[in-house]
Amino acid sequence: MEPSFWHEKWDLKQIGFHQPQINEFLLKYWSRLSLEPSAEVFVPLCGKSLDMCYLAEQGHSVLGCELNKIAVEDFFKENNLPVNRQTHGEHQVYSTEQVSLIQGDIFTLANESTHSINAFYDRAALIAWPEAMRQQYAKKLAELIPAGVKGLLVTLDYDQSALNGPPFAVSPQWIETHLAADFEVELLECADVLADNQRFVKKNVPWLNEAAYVLTRKG
Repeated sequence: MEPSFWHEKWDLKQIGFHQPQINEFLLKYWSRLSLEPSAEVFVPLCGKSLDMCYLAEQGHSVLGCELNKIAVEDFFKENNLPVNRQTHGEHQVYSTEQVSLIQGDIFTLANESTHSINAFYDRAALIAWPEAMRQQYAKKLAELIPAGVKGLLVTLDYDQSALNGPPFAVSPQWIETHLAADFEVELLECADVLADNQRFVKKNVPWLNEAAYVLTRKG
């Protein structure tokens, strides 16, 4: 999946993956990470997610990474936030008081960019990739997350043969195979959310599960 795929989605405003509300699992389980309010939280493939506003409201500093310029600029515009922009190599960094968004390719993001983070939150990144690129992303995530740092991961799982992604199906078995070597994995909840997702209902997808995990980077 080339970057042009995502740029085209934002250009055409085909952004059904953007959720107009804060994720329920984030609201329910973020406290399980037992973070200090001042903790810095990394949000990969952040888009213009309102989840970042929730994290900032908890007192956290938010560091996001997003490929598309429109998404980054829309986040600041739609939330009426002043913004400063600087160039760091091939990436642009948009920042305000509590939120900094790195615009550019996460695969070329220097590991030093996240050396000070205390937590991470992935609701839309892991499920955004087809299989081969998802494995690459899992390795990159492990590189970016310092030892001992915890994160909340939210995934979707369904019969992939019934609907082409994104979002792509990520099973508990996939998590065990590709993340457990680098992260301690704790499943918090797996819920049937088919009735709440009409795109999947209309495509006759037989089942749809949303799961929340706590991941802890191994040392």
